[in-house]
Amino acid sequence: MNTLLHDLMEYGRIDLKFELIRWAFGHFPIVMSTWVCMKLSTVLILYPAFCRWATQRSGWFARSSPRVYNLSWTFAYVMFQVAFLIFPLRVISIYHLPLASTLAITMEQARLIMKAHAFVRENATKVLHFKPKSGGRESSEVPIPAFSHYLYFLFAPTLVYRDSYPRSPACRWDYVFTNLAQVVACLLYTYYIFIRFCVPVFKNFTEDHVTSKRIILSVFSCMLPGTLALFVGFFAILHSWLNAFAEMLRFGDRLFYKDWWNSTSFANYYRTWNVVVHDWLYTYVYKDVYWLLGREQRSVAMFTVFLISAMFHEYILAVSFGFCYPVLFIMFAGGGFSFIFLTNKRKQRTWNIFMWVSLFTGNGILMTLYSMEWYARENCPPFSDSRIVDYFVPRSWICRILPDALP
Repeated sequence: MNTLLHDLMEYGRIDLKFELIRWAFGHFPIVMSTWVCMKLSTVLILYPAFCRWATQRSGWFARSSPRVYNLSWTFAYVMFQVAFLIFPLRVISIYHLPLASTLAITMEQARLIMKAHAFVRENATKVLHFKPKSGGRESSEVPIPAFSHYLYFLFAPTLVYRDSYPRSPACRWDYVFTNLAQVVACLLYTYYIFIRFCVPVFKNFTEDHVTSKRIILSVFSCMLPGTLALFVGFFAILHSWLNAFAEMLRFGDRLFYKDWWNSTSFANYYRTWNVVVHDWLYTYVYKDVYWLLGREQRSVAMFTVFLISAMFHEYILAVSFGFCYPVLFIMFAGGGFSFIFLTNKRKQRTWNIFMWVSLFTGNGILMTLYSMEWYARENCPPFSDSRIVDYFVPRSWICRILPDALP
């Protein structure tokens, strides 16, 4: 309504502009081709390689040098993950993919990396603990999951591998289409939030924006639209998108989030905001670090979880935006981690208010600083001729507007 009223009062007509959204989702065929290549690599490379490692452990070389055999395959797995990181980045760099297209590729890249690790971590343990019975056919008894189980896992809305999952009796296609329509509606709504509240404020970035007064005013102005964009994104991905795929695959476990909005501690908020990612971090990061270091290093295991999560989030933003401005990383791994101890075991509703105030403030800071840096790179000259140096130096801090930079 705000956007419609603004257009009527400002232009005398409703001006539904879609130029920005068409630009943001540009090069769609390249995005789909990249997605297919990433998916096929996990199907045609990772699964056959795992089967070969598991079945050949009874061979002469594996039995004579089991440590060398396992380490060589571990190195091959690590190289696969590294190549999986590099290939999409090359595609993004070569074709100069825009914001939303890059965001889609990097998020899918992170999802498939986590799925690949979950599959290998779960099944490698079973293979290593497998003891073949004497007189039996050793290779056929190795506990290798069926290819159909692995393929289902790649598409299922979960990051924790299991050989089987609870299944619903039938697919309700009307429910699928309703959720997909909600995703489209949320996308358009988020688009107009940025068009109305972000672009007009920051598009003509100048040195005046870097003053403490302008930054504070911008943060408070962006609190509501930033938090609203967070809510819409949460609903679109963790509710509508995941439920649509769960229904299509008849995936029975629909617990993608809990009542995080009632949290009185940040520890509970992090556990309930995104159950899908939390379960992966707890199962494959926290428990492993906890097992390696012992009970006394529980805080180290917790910090490792936050560090990896913050790195993934910052990686997605840095690649999508085209610059490294680690605001989210600092807030996530720094403030977010310290708030766990500040609000630990708090039950009073006052702490729920504190959580909401922190969320609003944090979203305002994120929207302000990232928007300033985005438009500083549109309007300001590069800091250095080196692309690497310019990628890491915040241009909004050292902006000197060229005479013909602004319209």
